[in-house]
Amino acid sequence: MFSRRKTARLRQRKVLDDWTAALPREKSQLYQVVVRRWECSYAMMSVALDEALSLRATGELVCARQQVTIAAGLLGRLAPSLISLCDTLAARGQLVAKFPVVEPMNTDFFRGNTGQSAASWNGILHHLLFGARSRFFHKLRILSHTLTQLENEFEEAASEISKGLSVQPGDCWQRLDTLHYDFNTCLRESEVVLKSFLRMLPEEQLPALARELNAPPPPKAVRVKPRLSGASASA
Repeated sequence: MFSRRKTARLRQRKVLDDWTAALPREKSQLYQVVVRRWECSYAMMSVALDEALSLRATGELVCARQQVTIAAGLLGRLAPSLISLCDTLAARGQLVAKFPVVEPMNTDFFRGNTGQSAASWNGILHHLLFGARSRFFHKLRILSHTLTQLENEFEEAASEISKGLSVQPGDCWQRLDTLHYDFNTCLRESEVVLKSFLRMLPEEQLPALARELNAPPPPKAVRVKPRLSGASASA
């Protein structure tokens, strides 16, 4: 029992060590470039959503809907980049021998059902899987799926608001706020996973990874949405 507890504490410190330790110069430069790009996009999306919420609070519904559309468009640009990161690290992970220690996503860091369900499932399988490799790949799959779901749900809620199609617009606005919060959690998870992976990556593989991370993400598949039967002009 003591040995297992000691091992768990050591693993937890290792995850923290990966996050707090400085990267070598070239790895640090790549990390900063990628994260700065994400943070810039996320900040612009957050400003647009905050503006939309403020405009709605003052009764300026037309302008609020316009800002929601802008926020959804900005998130639609950021999400594919984070999803592409998961795909890139999964592919690059096939070429390395060592893997970073990862921790499962925490349900307490999510507000919505999508994020909490994903984190719960991640936690269950994390403790059933053995070895850093299996846990690393599972974490990437869960993170990618969660990002995809959150993006789709945000786009759907924003579309209903901007087109005045929601029968309960107040619920849609609340959903946007929750999805924004949960997307931020996934963004932070992505940053931790990237830095941890960079620490373990052999130096000779860094240029190839840099090219992959700096390449534009693949185009998003077009989803066909069903028509909504109900509509409301209120917001």
